[in-house]
Amino acid sequence: MGISDLKTEDLWKQYAKGKTLELKNELVLRYVENVKQIVLRLMPTYKGYSDFDDMLSCGIIGLMDAIEKYDAGLGVKFEYYAQKRIRGEIIDFIRKQDWAPSSLRRKIKSISDAYSELEKKLYRAPMDSEVALHLGMDEDDLHKTLGKSQMFNIIHFEEMVQEDTAWQGAVKDSDDLIDEKFEKQETVEILGDFIDDLPEKERLVVTLYYYEELNLKEIASVLEVSESRASQIHSKAVMKLRGKMQMAYRT
Repeated sequence: MGISDLKTEDLWKQYAKGKTLELKNELVLRYVENVKQIVLRLMPTYKGYSDFDDMLSCGIIGLMDAIEKYDAGLGVKFEYYAQKRIRGEIIDFIRKQDWAPSSLRRKIKSISDAYSELEKKLYRAPMDSEVALHLGMDEDDLHKTLGKSQMFNIIHFEEMVQEDTAWQGAVKDSDDLIDEKFEKQETVEILGDFIDDLPEKERLVVTLYYYEELNLKEIASVLEVSESRASQIHSKAVMKLRGKMQMAYRT
């Protein structure tokens, strides 16, 4: 019986005994469809910043890394572990394209900081008009920047939520890992609290996009608003979260 005739479960057993290139390549072939599904899911959001082939190549690199590092004995399904690695590799590639000019980055940061500062000062979520006034900018300009910042905010939030919680929880603690594990766990818990504090629509958009994995078109349909409005709500929510996380770690 050849390698290609083995059941996937038996293939993993063989690979655990001896991590040969032949076995690894066969595992890649078994899971390449999973990579394609993830890429197709990401395409509506990232198609303006990368093409299918580049994203697929990055996803396969993430898959190969997942195969090398996976330990079935830890009780975490490979598909779950691999999904995190594949998605993370693709997001990292797009982030490194440095598509956002420094002027836009500065504007995004100032708006994010303004939302946080005003919320602290007013003891409530500030209105867009108040943020625009605080920054000395036109409210229409604020909304345009929120639209332009969509991709920046998506990537930033993806970086915050890529934590492989279930995987890390299964790994036995060691002196060189335990501090990092608890620091990451604390970050996720703080972020979760900030998400809970968002206004209802913003909280719903964040939940639907990052946890339910709906795209903006689908979210717009749920909210019964235009896709551009859903994009604005998303950008505003992530800007607030970004500002709050930065302020939390300054203190």
